[in-house]
Amino acid sequence: MFPADAALLGFARALRAAGVEAGSERVHAFLSAVDVLGPERRADVYWAGRLTLCGERDDLERYDRVFGAFFDGAAAPPRRPAPVRRVARARLIARDAEGGARAGDAPDAPPVAALAASSEVLRDRDFAELTDAERAEVRRLLAALSLRGATRRSARRRPAGRGDIDPHRTVRELLRHGGEPARPLRHTRTERPRRVVLLVDVSGSMAPYADALLRFAHAAVRGGRTEVFTIGTRLTRVTRELSHRDPDLAMAAVAEAVPDWRGGTRLGELLRAFLDRWGQRGTARGAIVVVLSDGWERGDPETLATAMRRLHRLAHRVVWANPLKARPGYAPLAAGMAAALPSVDTFVEGHSLAALERLAAVVRGAEDA
Repeated sequence: MFPADAALLGFARALRAAGVEAGSERVHAFLSAVDVLGPERRADVYWAGRLTLCGERDDLERYDRVFGAFFDGAAAPPRRPAPVRRVARARLIARDAEGGARAGDAPDAPPVAALAASSEVLRDRDFAELTDAERAEVRRLLAALSLRGATRRSARRRPAGRGDIDPHRTVRELLRHGGEPARPLRHTRTERPRRVVLLVDVSGSMAPYADALLRFAHAAVRGGRTEVFTIGTRLTRVTRELSHRDPDLAMAAVAEAVPDWRGGTRLGELLRAFLDRWGQRGTARGAIVVVLSDGWERGDPETLATAMRRLHRLAHRVVWANPLKARPGYAPLAAGMAAALPSVDTFVEGHSLAALERLAAVVRGAEDA
């Protein structure tokens, strides 16, 4: 596999994390198109991906957002390329042969494959080890993510070509035709994504990761049906603050709303408080609950174990993302983590952009990690 292919595969993974159903056949078509056009020009890569990776209208906005974030934060090419006459195109090709700049490319711009490779390297970097410039790049990529819960069948039904017979619509159709025989009409249950609840640890031990995890939560809130709480020494609901469209404004609002930044950790007591106040309202009932924490507990581990068992009975699925899990030789020996694990359905990493992409796939039900 060429380095450019590896970078473009990373772009396809970022698209899937943003909610675009870019399967293996589409990715293969994308790589083949880029191979024909060449990976040097941004416009060629953009249109190759847009025409092969997008399957429905809703994918177009996601595609533009991910493309702009992945390829060095630059703006995507216009939706419709300007028409070019055959004679003019011949002149452009002649200038290219002489070494001149191509239309649509900035002078001295690095190749698109190089920009993609840079973003691909950042995907696996630990958030705690990033430089300021790398952190700014990762923030752009985080803004392009999407988080939606696995779908469930609802009680509502919609007309369909296959499914159970809809007696009411069928009888109305018979009456409309004067009782003449007609084909029975059918309906099926609709599907909707489950609610996602994120509990983000903002205690002192999570300081290197809190900003990235909250930006991940901001992307999740933008997708809808997501509730976000911060946990440390207090439980704070920050869904409204994260509803700002601009990530930086959202983070500033969260900073004002959360009083316990970089404090201690009382996971058991705060999880019990969450269940007492929000669990009884149905926020966690049937939802996918994600705890983003290193598992350090200042209180009684048995309190956390009891609360986790209660949460596990209430939620559809409990996922725990721990940034320390990726470290060599890590074992969940901390008292809080050891107490919580028996009630966790899926235990994943949470230290990098790639880890958060996998977490999004787990929540979506596309990966069991």
